[in-house]
Amino acid sequence: MARKKIREFDGKRMIAAALKRGIGLDLLLKIAQVSDESGSINKENLLKLYPWFGEVPLVVKPDMLFGKRGKNNLVLLNANVDQAVEFILDRMHSEVEVGGVTGKLTHFVVEPFLPHDEEYYLCVQTQREGDLISFSCTGGMEIEENWDRVKSVLVSPGDEFRSEEIHSLLLSADVVQADAPLLEKFVAGVYQAYVENDCTLIEMNPFTIDRSQNTPAILDVRVEVDGYAHFRQAKNWSHVVFPESWGRVKDEDERYISSLDEKSGASLKLSVLNPKGHLWTMVAGGGASVIYSDTVVDLGYGNELGNYAEYSGNPKEQETYLFAKTLLSLAVVNQDKRTALLIGGGVANFTDVAATFTGIIQAIKDVKGKLEAAKAKIFVRRGGPNYKTGLRLMEELGEEIEIPIMVYGPETSMTKIVEHGIQWIETGV
Repeated sequence: MARKKIREFDGKRMIAAALKRGIGLDLLLKIAQVSDESGSINKENLLKLYPWFGEVPLVVKPDMLFGKRGKNNLVLLNANVDQAVEFILDRMHSEVEVGGVTGKLTHFVVEPFLPHDEEYYLCVQTQREGDLISFSCTGGMEIEENWDRVKSVLVSPGDEFRSEEIHSLLLSADVVQADAPLLEKFVAGVYQAYVENDCTLIEMNPFTIDRSQNTPAILDVRVEVDGYAHFRQAKNWSHVVFPESWGRVKDEDERYISSLDEKSGASLKLSVLNPKGHLWTMVAGGGASVIYSDTVVDLGYGNELGNYAEYSGNPKEQETYLFAKTLLSLAVVNQDKRTALLIGGGVANFTDVAATFTGIIQAIKDVKGKLEAAKAKIFVRRGGPNYKTGLRLMEELGEEIEIPIMVYGPETSMTKIVEHGIQWIETGV
């Protein structure tokens, strides 16, 4: 599972569409996104796009995948259109530090301001044991201080979801009886939307009830989805954009691999963590790639980890070649001391190991001179279909280009090559 955050703008539209489609509940959603891609940002242009900006008081806040916007004085409440435009223009492209991370504000979300008394908390999240649904009548900025009032129910994998569970959950949270039917319908509908859209998190803090319309109103929401469901969710996610996490901007090589990934039926991922690092990984399988990175950190060498990289889903030889060549071009830049390249993975189920190695081998040949200059040593650990042929090809490559390449099969623990790589950059052995 690859958890991907989406903007509040997309999350609210996703939930609203699912509720209307699934249980016939119309949230009467009015929401606008104003970004640095919106063209000229001024009152006249915004009123043409969103006439309701001039009809109701507004709420404006950055939509940048970080929370606690209220506590960071980044929310404008009960504003007219002139104040909203001024707020956005004053902050567009400004640098802000949130949670110890600095980034530029580029996207804002604008909605009607809704006076309200009640603030509810609702969270659905995927855990190892199943889907956890949590609810509280004391949502809002102080939810953490009132966490003892949050009640939860677990939907275990394979269990049939029953509306009675939601009824009991709200009862335990001391919901006002008059509001219970509407809230039960809403919470059950949100969980249905969660499942149908392959979400891994929906956290509303808060939502309220619009008494004038007698309908729930989502005031603030965080949504994450399972990125591996992208092909299955082509229709539901057609409008969704997956931005980088707060404060992070992809460099040219990362954008290139992302473009390969988008065109491929396989998965190709690259994140540069430390361009001056001396430990670089190219790992088959998303789960395995995380384990390798965690092992490097656990052994105290996180500062030497150059990247996170993952390829899976049986990529074509040309795709693997382009992926490997891009990664290797990064790994050989820093030549001040020895470099270790870890080509690892678990035991494949259906991926032809030798076929994927063919593309990697060609990429290694292309950068042979730079690998020598970087004093690189390559460590390979793999298992699965045709793995013996793949390891033999790697051994023969080492002899051919006179670059040290150590190979290991499934008889060696998956992360053992991490220790070997660290030993190489520290001692040369």
